[in-house]
Order: sequence, then structure tokens, then C-alpha cells
Amino acid sequence: MTAARAFLSSKWRAPSPSGTVAAGDGGQMKRTEIETSLNESRNWMLATIGRLSEEQLRAPLTKSESDPESYWSVLDHFSHLALVEGDFTSMIRRQLAGSANPVGLLSDERGVTRTRDEIMAIVNAHADEFQRAHRDDTLSEVVALTGAARAVTLGLLAELSDEQLGVTLEGAPWGDGTIGSVLAANAGHATMHWRWVTEAGFVEPGLSV
Repeated sequence: MTAARAFLSSKWRAPSPSGTVAAGDGGQMKRTEIETSLNESRNWMLATIGRLSEEQLRAPLTKSESDPESYWSVLDHFSHLALVEGDFTSMIRRQLAGSANPVGLLSDERGVTRTRDEIMAIVNAHADEFQRAHRDDTLSEVVALTGAARAVTLGLLAELSDEQLGVTLEGAPWGDGTIGSVLAANAGHATMHWRWVTEAGFVEPGLSV
């Protein structure tokens, strides 16, 4: 699956690696479920990445969708989580500020609907631009980068009321489309990227997903 297809996927409401389901019995997600899912996913990702050697972190694994000459490493996939997490909080804040098109993907600033191919091209280029900017970051720098993004997410979660968590984020295809579900989708995003890494042939004895 491409970065764009992942970004547009509604399947991010996935269990965290420990098996805790980030969804509330078919209804609105609870604050405790959202935060538990985010914390467990973060801890699992840090433990998993922290056991890898420099060679394992840097080895090219998955081909870029916008640059056929470029490949993403495990560390690239890890740093990418910060990009999307930041995008999510920005989208939510834009809606809270009154934007009618907070996600900004399905249509352009003139209100013209984009084709799926146009959306995928935008998302893939956005992902690769970030990957190029951070491809030389150390593991410590990426941990700090993703940690800063998670801190913003948790700060926003603390600001929002239960009612706001249940409001639909206009144009959001993730989870059930509510703000709470979009925030929790970050946990599923991490799991999804690790699955792609393993499907690309990465094998680390003793690790399980």
C-alpha cells in the first residue's frame, strides 16, 4: 500500500500492538481508550525500534511512490509518523477555528473536488518531502521528533471536551471520522507502517507484531 492509500484509509482504527482495541463498543470513543491506545502504541514502537542496530534502522526497504530512485528505511517509516500526527492536529485546530475544509484533501481552496489520483500524488509528494528532510536524522533525533508530535496530540486531547471528541472532522476518512477517532488513528498508523516494513522483508529474530 502506498503512503497516500494509507493516509486515505479508514482502517486506522486498529488494535494497538498489545491488543487493546481503540474503539468504544460501536459508539463514540472514550477518552481513556484514546489515550491508552496512543500510549501503548508509543511504548511498543520505542521498544521495537530501540532494539535495532544502526544497519537495521538504515537499510532501504520500501520504494517511494513519488521518486522511484528512493527507498524508505525503518527509521524513515518511524519519522513519518510525526508528519501525519502533526497534520492531524493541524486539521483539527483548523476546524475548531472555523474552517469548512480542515482536511484540505478532497477539494482544493476553490472547492473543486480532486480526483483520487490527484490526492494520492499530493500525499505521496508531501510524505517524500518530509522523508528527504529527515533521512539523515539519528534515532535519538527521530525519537525526539515523534515524541514532540505525540506531546502536541496529547495536549490537544486534554483541551477537547467529550462532546468535541465526538464531532465529525469534515472530510476525514480515518476511523469513524470523529475527532476522537482521528486522534486515536495515530496508534493504528504505527502498526500499519511496521507491517509494511515486515512485508518488505525486514526480519528481526525475537520481535513480534
